[in-house]
Amino acid sequence: MYIAAAVLSVLLALGSLAAGAPKALLKGDVPAALQSHMGLSAGLVRFIGVAEVAAAVGLVIGLSWQPLGIAAALGMVVTMIGAVGFHTKAGDYADPSTRNNALSPVAFLLLAAATAVTLGLAM
Repeated sequence: MYIAAAVLSVLLALGSLAAGAPKALLKGDVPAALQSHMGLSAGLVRFIGVAEVAAAVGLVIGLSWQPLGIAAALGMVVTMIGAVGFHTKAGDYADPSTRNNALSPVAFLLLAAATAVTLGLAM
């Protein structure tokens, strides 16, 4: 079970770092879209990015201390629930042109939940 937990942790950490770094630095199209399309402030976008980067770090450290990995994965679950809520409010799931981007938080949510469960079972 530990191998599955490690693979899921690394995948989630890489995805979280790739998604969070541009938001934390306010660089690229995603932070701009979150500000213009969803009306999020630059501070909130940066906070979300820092939280995603912190989750990536927690997941990597959590490979040797599983309680931290579980906490990081559960933090990602909460973050992605918020992201799904914002995308729902913006109508992104109903619009074919924005639906693909809006499905990313759903995939991250499922991956984060699976990671938290497998880390818990591997203890």
